[in-house]
Amino acid sequence: MDLQEQLEELRTSTQAQLQAIKAENAKELQDLRVKVLGKKGSLTELLKGLKDLPNELRPVVGKQVNEVRDVLTKAFEEQGRILEQAQIQAQLESESLDVTLPGRQISIGNRHVLSQTSQEIEDIFLGMGYQVVDGLEVEQDYYNFERMNLPKDHPARDMQDTFYISEDILLRTHTSPVQARTLDKHDFSKGPLKMISPGRVFRRDTDDATHSHQFHQIEGLVVGKNISMGDLKGTLELISKKMFGEDRSIRLRPSYFPFTEPSVEVDVSCFKCGGEGCNVCKKTGWIEILGAGMVHPRVLEMAGVDAEEYSGFAFGLGQERIAMLRYGINDIRGFYQGDSRFTEQFK
Repeated sequence: MDLQEQLEELRTSTQAQLQAIKAENAKELQDLRVKVLGKKGSLTELLKGLKDLPNELRPVVGKQVNEVRDVLTKAFEEQGRILEQAQIQAQLESESLDVTLPGRQISIGNRHVLSQTSQEIEDIFLGMGYQVVDGLEVEQDYYNFERMNLPKDHPARDMQDTFYISEDILLRTHTSPVQARTLDKHDFSKGPLKMISPGRVFRRDTDDATHSHQFHQIEGLVVGKNISMGDLKGTLELISKKMFGEDRSIRLRPSYFPFTEPSVEVDVSCFKCGGEGCNVCKKTGWIEILGAGMVHPRVLEMAGVDAEEYSGFAFGLGQERIAMLRYGINDIRGFYQGDSRFTEQFK
């Protein structure tokens, strides 16, 4: 059998084999394609015989080889489409869809309880004319400590031990650096500075039910002329009533913070027992909610503000503590574990 006859025999036999392939044996199609048209396939082997033909027959047989390749390539493609359609049809016949079944309910997410608490607190202060200022979480030691009247080796730094990236770069322990940077830029000829600085802060602490190495703070700062302790107390009373109820009252206890003088701890009358004493307030009738005080003159002077002419107050509260008190959450770790069963309680 000469080469031309072998080509014709290959074409007819391959087409016959294609017709015999069933949809459920679709892999046979690819195997046959490789066997016939692959690099080591039958057609390639026949091509090697061209070199043995007389010169005058090579163009004729070469043209026939190309024609056979084109015919078989199209045949494989067509048979592939036929098998694919057959598979789809078989799948449609074997599967059914009941359009009367109720649809699957899509779970709709909600804001995290900490985000809700932060938003509510920010709205309170925006309504009082404060501005909300964001800042850096990776901060300089100078702004985090020194500008807060905490020079190097000051013993009060131990209360805010943090994570250092280098000797002078650290993860901020409070949002006070935002206040210092804003104080540097504020133009007091346009009026007093009234701001809050919310954000995440970091301290090297043991993780347990009430402590975490990271948590959230909202710190407030007001600086202007004739700002007094009475302004601070009035602001704190308004905050406590907005967050815990109109019948709440507060009390101020002397405390110590390096960046305020005088400094106070702020307690709110227990919103569960009304001050009579319960498990929430540890039978005292009061719940500690935040720290505050009048801005230390040294802090103002480091910002280039004349402490003889200007005064101010500052305060700081934690969103986790506020949320835990309001919703009866007894483990701070629930805020960070990403359990949808926890977050869905606060829609």
